[in-house]
Amino acid sequence: MSESILSSTRRKFVQYGTMLGVGASTLIKTRDVRAAAFEGKEAAGLGDPWPEMQYRTLGRTGHNSSRLVFGCGATLSRERHDDLLDAAFDAGVNTFDVGFKHYYNDAEKNLAPFLKKRHDDIFLISKAYVPADIDWDEEISVAQAKEAAKGWAFSLDESLNEMGIDHVDAYYQMAANNVSVVTNEELYRAFEDAKAAGKVDHLGISTHQNAANVLQAATKTGWFSLAMIAITPGGWYDWEDKSILEGTPTMKSLRPILDDARDAGIGLVGMKAGRFLAGRAWLGWGNPDAFDEYYDEKLLKAKLSEFQRSYAFVLEHGLDVVNADMQTMMHLKENFVAAATSADYFDVA
Repeated sequence: MSESILSSTRRKFVQYGTMLGVGASTLIKTRDVRAAAFEGKEAAGLGDPWPEMQYRTLGRTGHNSSRLVFGCGATLSRERHDDLLDAAFDAGVNTFDVGFKHYYNDAEKNLAPFLKKRHDDIFLISKAYVPADIDWDEEISVAQAKEAAKGWAFSLDESLNEMGIDHVDAYYQMAANNVSVVTNEELYRAFEDAKAAGKVDHLGISTHQNAANVLQAATKTGWFSLAMIAITPGGWYDWEDKSILEGTPTMKSLRPILDDARDAGIGLVGMKAGRFLAGRAWLGWGNPDAFDEYYDEKLLKAKLSEFQRSYAFVLEHGLDVVNADMQTMMHLKENFVAAATSADYFDVA
């Protein structure tokens, strides 16, 4: 037997051994046969090649962002996942989003080792609540605003400490749902002070309640560089009901609001694009066909999962990038493929 045949045989033996070992380990950890098979093939180098990531400038940040943003909050809340972070970075993901410890537990702390290697090579976002104890439709008082500004600024310092860094590219007002808070000058001054101190460059919001009004208010201020919005092909996502907001216009109908925000220099980040499809575990698998009525034949025939279709659709109907939580290599690659190839499924007008 020739040396080349022996070498090829040995290589295949090692590959299949790796595939079985990693697959078995993943199966024990996740109890997901599909994920186990996928992870084994990827580790052995037998998976399909990763497509080339696509990029989009995020508003006035000037950052040329991968169309997939790695949402680190849930993934890193309990443990490190440097394998996923490194794989995403190596494949072309250059924007990472996390959040403060009072919601995401140890996520910022578990991101710190990755940041020691990659902080200068990525665009880093974190976020915290504005601690104003008011409902979404109430008006914030001057006294409340002053205390809330101090609290949000304190959370920024706390986040920097958790991550072991002295600067973050953007920091959000997390779960923003109150227009009077978003447009409050006291809170904006807290950001300006932090920026002057070199702690942060850009202000953003994340919102999944009263989102239309919040986004329009943020657009008018001229203060915000980024907005992460809970939106689906069927329209706004309702965080309270874990459903599509009753009476919402479809995403196509919301395009003027999105375009106005982008024209004002706001980079638009999608979230919860496919959450409704998953449904609630205790009520059954979910709603896999929920958005099919919004898709044309080309997208429906594409070799994509229902989740990939939702990501591709929102990316091609008004969003710059999409933020996704990825807790396995399989989910990372599926989301990566959807973001990298989204334009392939829509005809250019």
